[in-house]
Amino acid sequence: MLASRFPILTFRNERARDVMVIRTVIVDDEQPARQELCFLLEQFDDINIVGQANNGVDAMQVIRQRKPKLVFLDIQMPGHTGFDVARELILRAVDTCVVFVTAYDQHAIDAFEINAVDYLLKPVEPIRLEQTIDRVRSRLMTDRDGAMADVLLERVLNQLNQRRPSPDQVALKVGEHFQLVRSDDIIYASLSDDVITVVAGRLTGTSNFRSLDELQSKLNPDIFWRVHRSHLVNINKVKEIVPWFSRNYILKMKDAKGTEIPVSRAQTKRLREHLSL
Repeated sequence: MLASRFPILTFRNERARDVMVIRTVIVDDEQPARQELCFLLEQFDDINIVGQANNGVDAMQVIRQRKPKLVFLDIQMPGHTGFDVARELILRAVDTCVVFVTAYDQHAIDAFEINAVDYLLKPVEPIRLEQTIDRVRSRLMTDRDGAMADVLLERVLNQLNQRRPSPDQVALKVGEHFQLVRSDDIIYASLSDDVITVVAGRLTGTSNFRSLDELQSKLNPDIFWRVHRSHLVNINKVKEIVPWFSRNYILKMKDAKGTEIPVSRAQTKRLREHLSL
């Protein structure tokens, strides 16, 4: 029983009447981990758990429906990782605080601490959770529109990408065989139905990476841009930029088909600045 692991704690309940109720969603693929975190969070009078999800895809649906101000995100999940969900929250300009929940990963923790984005190590300790909730309260009070939270979160994701070396070759599955392609030859990668399709030169195959964020973490972040939640492009392999609705753009790539890839609203500004559009 979870209640036997931890004493019933009262965390500054006397402040509850003066603090806003924080709508909270928990995302973790392990049910015991969700139950344990729920139990701990229920000790805070200003935390209202409004939803749970056991994978990244369901997480976005729950977040859209429940509109939480706080999301606890497990990092290691099959399919869409916690980083995938965080990236999508940025792309969709979702106004919420994110707390990552992770097993020990020094590179990740360094990035979180440098950028002041909070994290919790498993198993979650009650006192450490109290510190986290205090930070969330302060951030919600001072960052009403969520702008600073988005900036900090994007810095973490970019820094994690930069810390990982870019390989010279990437393996693609073509038919029953794997072929190695130079990373610089990759034109774009697209995600559909949890399958990552990669086009490199005249070769098209699938990747064994679980997510586009995982693939991107192995590539040079200055060259490979996540221009859309479903598309990762080699910015040096763009043939043409086509203006689209609402001042957005379509990228026509240098593959044989001249594939057209949409640019999300969040990435349009970066594209304009990079290419002086």
